[in-house]
Amino acid sequence: MRTLLFLVVLSTGGLLAWGQTRAEDVKSFTLSNGMKFLVVEDHSIPNANLYLFWRVGSRNERPGITGISHFFEHMMFNGAKKYGPKEFDRVMEANGGSNNAYTTADVTVYTDWFQSGALETIFDLEADRIANLAIDPSMVESERGVVLSERSTGLENSNFRTLFEQVQAAAYTAHPYHWPVIGYESDIKAWTQADLEAYHRTYYAPNNGLAVVVGDVTLAQVEALARKYIEPIPAQPAPEPVRTVEPEQFGERRITVYKDIYSPNLAMAWHVPATRHPDFYALDLLSSLLTGGESARLTKGLVYDQQVATSVFAFGDQNFDPGLFTVYAVASSTLPNSETPVTPQLLEAAIDSLLADIRQNGVTERELQKVKNQKLIEFYRSVEDINGRANALGTYELFFGDYRKLYDAPSLYQQVTVDDIRRVAATYLVPTNRTVGYLLPTPTTQN
Repeated sequence: MRTLLFLVVLSTGGLLAWGQTRAEDVKSFTLSNGMKFLVVEDHSIPNANLYLFWRVGSRNERPGITGISHFFEHMMFNGAKKYGPKEFDRVMEANGGSNNAYTTADVTVYTDWFQSGALETIFDLEADRIANLAIDPSMVESERGVVLSERSTGLENSNFRTLFEQVQAAAYTAHPYHWPVIGYESDIKAWTQADLEAYHRTYYAPNNGLAVVVGDVTLAQVEALARKYIEPIPAQPAPEPVRTVEPEQFGERRITVYKDIYSPNLAMAWHVPATRHPDFYALDLLSSLLTGGESARLTKGLVYDQQVATSVFAFGDQNFDPGLFTVYAVASSTLPNSETPVTPQLLEAAIDSLLADIRQNGVTERELQKVKNQKLIEFYRSVEDINGRANALGTYELFFGDYRKLYDAPSLYQQVTVDDIRRVAATYLVPTNRTVGYLLPTPTTQN
C-alpha cells in the first residue's frame, strides 16, 4: 500500500507540474531563412535556455569523412568572427550562463543555460558561430588530436564501446548507422579543409536547424532577437537525403572480439523500426520489463536467480531510420558455489530462454503496470524543469515528427497491452533478426 501511495503521489506531482504546460502553450514561428523556433514562456525562475538542434549526425557522413559531425561539436566552441577562440565560454560564463553539446547518429545539439537578462547576448554568440565559424587550420589540428585521443581512450577504457562498435558494424551492412559516431581513426586523420568548410556550410545552415527556447522570456522577445540575429544568415540548399535503406536481415550474424578483460561480455542486437513507428512505446516498455530494476525479467533471472551475470541492461536508441534494440550482459566469473567458469555460450542460452518465455507466454498485467508507472514517473521528471522541457520538445519535433506528440506520450504508454509486449518480442527479438557479439579475454599465447 505504501508503494502504491508513493507512486500515486509522484505521478500526481508530475501530472500537476506537467499540467502547467500544455501543447497550446508552445508557440512557434519560422524565419524566412527556414529556421523554426519553439518557445515556451515559464516565469517561475529568472532563467532560460536555448537548445539548438541541428539535423546532422553520423548518418549524414560517408566513408572518408566519418566522425566529422562529432568533430564540429568541438569546433563550434573554438572561435568565430566576433567572438574569438574560447570567447564563447568566457562571455557566456560572464553572463551567468553555461553550455554543453552532444552528437548522435542523427543530430547534433547545443545547449545554452543562462539568466534571462542575457538572452540577447546568447543570440549574438550563436549567430556568430553559425554564420562565421572560424575553421582555422591550427585549431583544426589541435582538435583533431583531441578527437583521436578521445576515440582511442574510449575504446581502451570501455568494454561496451569496444564490443558494441563491432556489433553495430556487423548489424548494418549498408546504412550509415554502420560506423560509430566518433568515426574511424583513418578518416579523422584525413579530413581536409575543404571537407570541413563544405560540411559546416551545408549542415549548419539555418534551414537545417531547430531552436527551442524555454524559460523567463516572452515570445515577442525571442522573435525580435531571432529576426535581428539569425534571420540575416542565408539559407543553403537542403542537404542530400540519406537514401540507403538497410536490407532486411535473414540470418543471425556473429562476431568475436578479444581484449584484456577478466570475464566475457555479450551483446545481442535486433533490428527494430524507426522511432516514429507505433511500436516504439511497446519496445521502450519491453526494455524496462527486461532490465528496469531488480525484479525485471533479465536482471532477476541472470543476476539474482541463476547468478550467471554481474550486470545486464537493455536499450533502444531513438533514430530517424530503423535502429537496434540491444541487450548487453557481463558474465559472472564462475557458476554459484562452483569453480566452473561462466562461458558466453551459457550466458547466451540463459538470455535466450528468458526471451523465449516472453515471446511465447508474454508478461503479466502486474509487471506491465509496474513499468508503466516507472516510465511515467521518469517521463514527468524529465520535463518538470525548463531544461528537460526544451530537450524533450526538440526531440519530439525531430524524432517523432511533431512536438505535440510529447503531450500524447503518457497516454500512448498507458495504451500498451500485454499482447503488444508479446507481439513486439515475437516480431523483432528473433534469432534470424539479430547480431550476437562476444567480447572475450585475449587468448594466452601458445608455444
